[in-house]
Amino acid sequence: MQIGIDSFGAVISDPASGITLSPSHRMQNLLEEIVLADNVGLDVFGVGEHHRREFVDSAPVVILGAAATRTKNIRLSSAVTVLSVADPVRVFQEFATLDLISDGRAEIVAGRGSSIEAFPLFGLDLNDYDSLFSEKLGLLLKIRENTHVHWTGKHRATLTGQAVYPRPLQKPLPVWVGVGGTPESFVRAGTLGLPLMVAIIGGEPGRFRPLIDLYREAGRRAGHSAEKLIVGLHAIGFLGNTTEQAAEDFYPGYAHTFTEIGKERGWPPATRAQFDTLRGPTGALLIGDAETVVQKILYVDEVLGGLSRITFQMGVSALPHEKMLRSIELLGTRVAPLLGTQLRTA
Repeated sequence: MQIGIDSFGAVISDPASGITLSPSHRMQNLLEEIVLADNVGLDVFGVGEHHRREFVDSAPVVILGAAATRTKNIRLSSAVTVLSVADPVRVFQEFATLDLISDGRAEIVAGRGSSIEAFPLFGLDLNDYDSLFSEKLGLLLKIRENTHVHWTGKHRATLTGQAVYPRPLQKPLPVWVGVGGTPESFVRAGTLGLPLMVAIIGGEPGRFRPLIDLYREAGRRAGHSAEKLIVGLHAIGFLGNTTEQAAEDFYPGYAHTFTEIGKERGWPPATRAQFDTLRGPTGALLIGDAETVVQKILYVDEVLGGLSRITFQMGVSALPHEKMLRSIELLGTRVAPLLGTQLRTA
């Protein structure tokens, strides 16, 4: 099982001090986090895409390109590329370029995005939310397969054999589908035979098992092998020297962030009781010391029917940079080796 980190490059005020890092400072910290993740042997680092004041990741490929020149082994991915609002030709060119810079370490996780601010920003109709993604994903895959592309669709100008360059080092360039909880999205990924990245940020992970089974069944019916239908998990997580320390460090920023999100989406304010339930044995949060988190990963792996990758989203809480680096260090030096041992002896 691959272990990694996803970051949204959030610039969040510390709820205790009220201090907010400058975008420049946050960007340098983010690059330092990616370098450390590489140094401690983690498998993948993903950078999200948002178009809001509190994030610095509106151009994730630029960040990943900077990281590519500072790292050697870690895979560099989007988390996710909001394909609905992008031109698939340009997306492919950018990630193919990243692949060349990184010597074959680039990946795309394509999704529709959970926020809607990009649609008016790029002059798109939110009513076309699903059709935009479906059509553009099809075009992206066609470009991946063919240098010269013949294609006609509704949302973009026709391609009549134009060539798309550069071509990536990897053949094919990895493309995952990032999903939330919509059954149609799971079926689409399975039918296309693409790896699936499931975002689970609340509730109990076990409730996603029917959707993952739906993905695998759709893939089987479409003729894809089981080896091709792999599942990854994007989860909120954080490591500390002790479970109590991890929870105490992470909760204030977590509560602030999810309370603010709740104001937009109609959720109730976050509470400590809710947080403690979610970091319990069957909840969605992967928070604790290394041994606690490993046992939680093993549980999630079992209830979801087998995972190929887990990525930790640590950036939803405002934390001192040194504590974020310590969490990354623990993930690479303690969690990954312990998990590998447990899986080999299972």
